[in-house]
Amino acid sequence: MANPRLAGKVALVTGASSGIGEATALALAAEGAAVAIGARRVDRIDALADKISAGGGRALTLDLDVTQEQQAHDAVGRTRADLGGLDIVVNNAGVMLLGPILDADTSDWRRMIETNVLGLMYVTNAALPRLVEQGSGDIVQVSSVAGRLAREGSGVYNASKWAVNAFSESLRQEVTARGVRVTLVEPGAVATELSDHITHAESKQRVKERVTKMRPLESSDIAAGVVYVVTQPPHVSVNEVLIRPTDQVG
Repeated sequence: MANPRLAGKVALVTGASSGIGEATALALAAEGAAVAIGARRVDRIDALADKISAGGGRALTLDLDVTQEQQAHDAVGRTRADLGGLDIVVNNAGVMLLGPILDADTSDWRRMIETNVLGLMYVTNAALPRLVEQGSGDIVQVSSVAGRLAREGSGVYNASKWAVNAFSESLRQEVTARGVRVTLVEPGAVATELSDHITHAESKQRVKERVTKMRPLESSDIAAGVVYVVTQPPHVSVNEVLIRPTDQVG
């Protein structure tokens, strides 16, 4: 890009091994940011780092499980040490394990809360002191339309995203006067691997059928929204970005 808007900036993206995280890392790198990419599937982020480097960008790979608090702190520390700072945090790591509440496999509940809620909180907690100290920065929380609209069969996923939204608005009020911007990005239906991990067969089939009846968003659509948010002038804070496919009603 001739005039990269994020030249000199450093970003950390979690859940970067596929989907929205991967697309966001590529989009930020294309705008000139050095990008730390974290995920558990190291082979995938190694391939992503190669792709970023081939395009003239700079990437740091992080073997990161956000549910482990120490790993979150280590990821922030390595990002700062190896890339020279930290300006943008994109909390994208998440799982969607849908299913009824009656007779549920509660290990799915635990995994969603630990990843979607606590994992996001751990990374935020690790990064926040640096952003407050420098008086600038962006924390982008990838939530979901599920944080606005509850559905039968997705109660705990809904609860996890409601928690993200509440936490993020409280955080925004706490740090906005210190120059740190907090944004919720809430995608609707996106063509990613997210539904592949659903363990409840009926719920998994229902999601796949629903998506086939519409033109879903692509991960790059959400990445473009993230870039829009973090390239605004310092006096502009975009608090929420809700992005649905045109075909999606609810």
